Parts: sequence; C-alpha cells; structure tokens
Amino acid sequence: MKYIFLFSIAIYFTNGISAQSTDSIFIKKIYTEALTNSGCYENLRYLCKNIGPRLSGSENAEKAINFTHELIEKTGVTKAYYQPLTVPHWVRGDKETAVISFIDEVDFENLRKDDSKEALVKSKRKSKKFNICALGGSIGTPEGGMAAKIIEIHRFSELDSIGRNGIEGKIVFYNSPMDATKINTFEAYGPAVQFRSKGAINAAKYGAVAVVVRSVTTAIDDYPHTGAMRYVDTIPKIPACAISTKDAEWLSINLKSNPNSELQIQLFCKTLPDVESANVIGEIKGSTYSNKYIIVGGHLDSWDLAEGAHDDGAGVMQSIEAIRILKNLGYKPKHSLRCVMFMNEENGLRGGEQYAKEAKEKGEIHVAAIETDAGGFAPRGFASEGNVENKQQLKSWTKLFEPYNLHSFTGNGGGADIYKLKEQGSALYELEPESQRYFDVHHSALDVFENVNKRELELGAASLAALIYLLDQNSK
Repeated sequence: MKYIFLFSIAIYFTNGISAQSTDSIFIKKIYTEALTNSGCYENLRYLCKNIGPRLSGSENAEKAINFTHELIEKTGVTKAYYQPLTVPHWVRGDKETAVISFIDEVDFENLRKDDSKEALVKSKRKSKKFNICALGGSIGTPEGGMAAKIIEIHRFSELDSIGRNGIEGKIVFYNSPMDATKINTFEAYGPAVQFRSKGAINAAKYGAVAVVVRSVTTAIDDYPHTGAMRYVDTIPKIPACAISTKDAEWLSINLKSNPNSELQIQLFCKTLPDVESANVIGEIKGSTYSNKYIIVGGHLDSWDLAEGAHDDGAGVMQSIEAIRILKNLGYKPKHSLRCVMFMNEENGLRGGEQYAKEAKEKGEIHVAAIETDAGGFAPRGFASEGNVENKQQLKSWTKLFEPYNLHSFTGNGGGADIYKLKEQGSALYELEPESQRYFDVHHSALDVFENVNKRELELGAASLAALIYLLDQNSK
C-alpha cells in the first residue's frame, strides 16, 4: 500500500511538471510570435495618425469602429460584428482661455507726494494666462466668459468649514496633488481624481460659480489633463475646467500674497443629443465549452486633446493582437473567445453596460473577462477580482510568467468596462503595465503615438494571449 501511495504521488507530480512544461513551451511560442511577427504597432500608428482623437459621438469614433472591425475580421475569427448602442455627444468647441488679474502689494504709507493712489494701483496691476481645458461633460461659460475671485481648496471638508459665506460667488480652485510617495501611481490617482469628478457638485452646493481643478498627473508641466466630471439634477450646474500643474503651483503661491485676485475663464463646450454608435466584437467559437466565454478588450473611444495612444488605443490593439497570435499559432480554444472594443468608456461607460446587459439577457456565461486600459507600457503582471480560487490560480502561474518579467499578481482590479460582468459571476482580470509614466500623458495632449514603445506594446499583447491560453486550458 505504501508503494502504491508513493507511485500515485510520483504520477501526480510528473503530470504537473509535464503540464507546466507544455504550457511553458506554448507561452514561449506566443511571445516569439508577438515579438517577431506583430502588426499591432503599425495598426496603432494608423489609428492615431490617420483617425486621431475618438471621443464618443464624433466622426472619428465612427471611423475607428469600422477600422477595428476590419482588423479583427482579418485575424480569422469565426465572426466579427457590431453591437449597437447610443452614446453621449459632448463637444469642446473653441480653445478655452483663462486669465488671472491681480495687484501686487502697494506701499501706500511711503507714497510720494507726486504719485496718486490710482496711478500706483494701475502700475501694479498684473495679469497672467493659464493653460486650462474644459472637463468632459462640463457646461460652457456665459457668452464672453465669466470672472470671479478665487478660493483655494485642498480637501472637500474645507468647503464645509468655510461655508456658503466664504464660497458663494467665487471660483473654487481644487489644488490636491497626486501622492508622490505611492510607487504604484494608480493608488495615488483615486484620491486626486475625486475633485475632477465630484468637484463641481460639491462646490455648487455652497454657491460657487465655477471650479478649476489641478490636473490629475504626477508631472509638473504646462499640459492640462481633461477627464469626465459629473452633475446631479438637484444641484446647479457650473463650469468646470482643469489647469496645468505648473500653473496650479504658480496660482497657489500667488493667492497667498494676492488673495483678492480675479480669474476670468471662457469655455465653449456643450452637450449635443445622443448619437448611435457601437461596440466591435470578434469571436472564435470554442471546441468544448462553446456556450462559455473568455473575453479580452479595451475601449475604442478617447479624449479629444490628443490621439488616445495609451488610453486606450494601445489596449485595443493589444487585444486584437492577442487573438491574432492565438489564431496564427493554430490554437483551438476550448471556450469561445471574444475580443471586445468597447465604446464610451471615457464619458459614460455605455459600451460596457450594453455588453453586460445583452450577455445577461442571452444567459451567456463568462468564465473570465480581461481588460487592458492602463497604457501600453512594459507589462508587470495582472490584477484580478473574483473568488479566492481565481486569485490562487493566477498566482500559481507565477513561474510561467517570470521569464517575461511579469511578477505582480496580487492586486485587486478588473477594469471599468468589464466590471458589471462580475455581478454575473465572471472572474475579472486587468493587465498591469509599468505605471510610472502613464499619468504624464493620461487625458492630455501628450497621449500620442510617439510616446508608445513598440516592444513594450508587443510584450503586453503577448501577456494577454498567454493569460487567455492559461484560463482556457484550466477553466470549465
């Protein structure tokens, strides 16, 4: 009996080692294919340079839908199709302007006899232009712009302590930098971005006439970063814009010595009626569990200030490339695989919501959903959300990923477009690239193709393909 037990243990470990060896060999093929035969970098070039910014409802968004449908179809998927939906249509309009005017301290006590107070004040009046951009979804200013005194706020609790008497009729300047001590910059993003998303709502409660929000970035530069903001119908809607970090630093210093400074801003943005749009889906039918799905995707829309190269052109092209790699290697998946290009992540999440809604209505079972929406930088691992078994399974593949410098598998996260699938029992995964440079370009004019590295982009695509393969092989 003792020998039978030992023999069983030996068979168990031999089979485990054999499976690991088989997986290791195939994953090596995946990375070789990605690094020697990939077209995702050139596809991203076309998306960025020939189509450009792709805000929901725009003509460019429609062009991007058709382009990616052609790309996924060329990979040889079983079928490629559109998933119709309606999206919001916000437009920026003309370039925004912001000018501060202030009076340097005037020494009236030592006023010379031949000087008048009026002349001295006039000579001390100064102005400075700021780099700003409207936040997505903001209303515009009245025709000709608006001007008001500024009050600096660092946390929402200050609004409560100052109260309506100190805020009413003023422009609230939210100056809350991202925490530079966070090594994973996404951990610093959440606390800072709340001022962008909820700042107008909270300031309007106290009678503010507009808000100016420090750009949510780790860089100190002249580029303002846009992003979605929100209103609620029960609170007055006020204009909202972002200011570059360099100008935010200057403004904060200036307000200390010139608290009565006046800021004039002019925003030309507005919201138009909703527009018909679509998600783009490519599907490979599974051989064993064809009624169960593993999906990978990113969002096709981008903000209008730049080309949306990292956010999220890179994620879209990596997702398509992951499917192409598996097809090109002749891989026959057990589960049905889908590549999904979601529309309207940036200012509405309607693409993700529509996908989850239809999946629920059809009774589809999603074994796993993978999102890539953190830039095309060097991959470092995967975050996950699901039960304990899902997380343990991901961690068990550490040695398979180690040769490719993927080492982070303990983070929580799944991505905004796939999040509602969690309610339907799907395990969620999100590619985690190196995060140090992401917020330098995020939602700004710097998010262009030239800031994407070809090899890093391809490594991310290979990492996605490897995870899809492992999930497909080890799920039922």
